[in-house]
Order: sequence, then C-alpha cells, then structure tokens
Amino acid sequence: METIEKKIVTIGGGSGQFILLSGIRDLEDTQITAIVSMVDSGGSTGRLRDELGILPPGDILKCILALSPYQDACRSILLKRFQKDRRLAGHSAGNMLLTMLSRYTGNFPAGVAALAEILNVDGTILPVTIDRATLVAELTDGNRIYGEEAIDLPRGTQRERIKDVFLVPHHHDSISVYPPVLDAIEKADYIFIGPGDLFTSIIPNLIVPGVKKALQKTSAKIYFTINIMTKFGETHKFSGKDFVIKLEECLGRQVNGIIGNSAKPIQKILDIYSEQKSDFVNIDTADPFWDHRKIHLIDVLDTNAMIVRHDPRKLTHIIKGIIHKT
Repeated sequence: METIEKKIVTIGGGSGQFILLSGIRDLEDTQITAIVSMVDSGGSTGRLRDELGILPPGDILKCILALSPYQDACRSILLKRFQKDRRLAGHSAGNMLLTMLSRYTGNFPAGVAALAEILNVDGTILPVTIDRATLVAELTDGNRIYGEEAIDLPRGTQRERIKDVFLVPHHHDSISVYPPVLDAIEKADYIFIGPGDLFTSIIPNLIVPGVKKALQKTSAKIYFTINIMTKFGETHKFSGKDFVIKLEECLGRQVNGIIGNSAKPIQKILDIYSEQKSDFVNIDTADPFWDHRKIHLIDVLDTNAMIVRHDPRKLTHIIKGIIHKT
C-alpha cells in the first residue's frame, strides 16, 4: 500500500528555524517546505543587502544547511568568515556563494534552488517575498525603530514595548508575497510556526500581504512553537499566553495547538540570561485560554549547551506524534 506523504510547512527565520528543520528533515513520508523571513539586516547579510542590493541571504543559507545531508561537513565551510581580503572581511563563504549564484541566475529564488541542488537538499526553501523591504517597529511611546538588527539588539537598559511592526518597501509602492509561498500554504497538511524571535523572525513573514489570508483559508493544522526564554526589547516579561495572543492577532485566527517547553534551564544559565533581562517563559495550562488549542508542554530543552535553545531531536519526536495522531 502506497504511503501518502504529509506536507509540512515551516514559517520563521534565524536559528530557530534552523533547529526545527535540522530535526524534522529525517522524518519519513514527509515533504518539507520552509518559508523564510527576508528582513535580516545585520552582519554579512546586511552588508550584502546594502552594497549589492540583493535580498538577505543569511537565514535562507541556514535553512539550506539544515535540510542538507552534508550539514555537519558544510557548516564549517559555508559559515566560515573571510578575514584577509578587505572587501570580503566579515562575509561568510555561504553568503557570498548564494549571492553569486543569485546574480548569475538572474534572481534570488533561482540562486537558492541552485545552492540547494549543490547540497542535495531534500525539501523546498522559499523566501516569503522577493521584494526588498525594511522592518520597522513602532513602540508604545510612538517612537519607531528601523531595521531588524536595531530592533533585535536594543540599546540602553530601558525601551518601550513593541506595539506593532510593519514593512517599508525599498523600490516599490507595495510588497508582494512570493507566489509559491501561497501554493505551499494552501496544500500543506501541517504548518509549524517558530521557534524564533517573535517580532523579527516570525511576524515579518505574516505581515507580507497575502500570507495572513492564506493562513486563514488553509485547511492545514497550525502549530506554534513558543520560545523558551523571553527577549528584552521584544518579548520582555511575556508569558506563553502572551506569545500566542500576539501571534494570533497577526494571524487573525486561532492556532490549532502549541508546543511549549516544560524544563527549566539550570540556575547558572538562568542567572546569565537574567543579566540580559531575559526570563523563562511560563505556560499556565490551567488557564481557560488554552481550552480550544492542543497543548504539547514537554521537555524540549537542549541540555548540552550554555545557550538556551530547543533540542531538534525532542522537537521532532513531538512533531512526529502530532502528524501521526491528529
């Protein structure tokens, strides 16, 4: 009897999506499509965007590596940064390769597909938009912060909460979703949003025109992986409920379920994060708010690192159970 593959779509950016994809790439009988935010403005990615006018390659590169069977071997090469040449200094080899492939093929998605072919990627990686744009955050005091990097790394010890984020196009009157993204959402069986920085990795995907409507219409089950720790300047003092409320406000619909972490990091690590005004995200399962959402509150903590992050194997175990039981 022929097995029908489950179509899985992930939405996010940064290291969170890399961790998720690194785990689920080995799930059997699945087709994976990663939808990736295009507002990264820091480091090598930001310089390439500003100097050459290309879309930011950094988060896309992480997804390519995550879905490649050669991930371990290629990470050290493609993430290596040049040091000797003045123009190349600070750029990663992978970002430069993706930039050259994009310019030679004539468009960014073709460059992404070419690098994915080189690394024998099993899955599809899609930029949420191919229009260049700057992410802008509006704070509760009315001030605005321009650029993903500035939003991500607040200056000083105090900053008002983020009230809203929006995209400002560079060369067009508006921003359009990359059409294959809508097709992937429509055909998906399961959509997993996060983990990742809420306002700089996740929401920038959802505010691209067309994405919200597609997510409202899809018959796929939508699950949100909540972050383990809060982040100063973005989700300061957020509970798990706060994360979901903000996400659902952007979606204009409820999620079908959430994946949350139940295991606290050791006190030594919590103390380090406390110095950065970052706290453990608590999820109160007794709150009636969760009544119409499936809760998977399990230990998904990577205990082998001093940086608090999800364990890809533990995440995969949960997701495997979701797609085979729901």
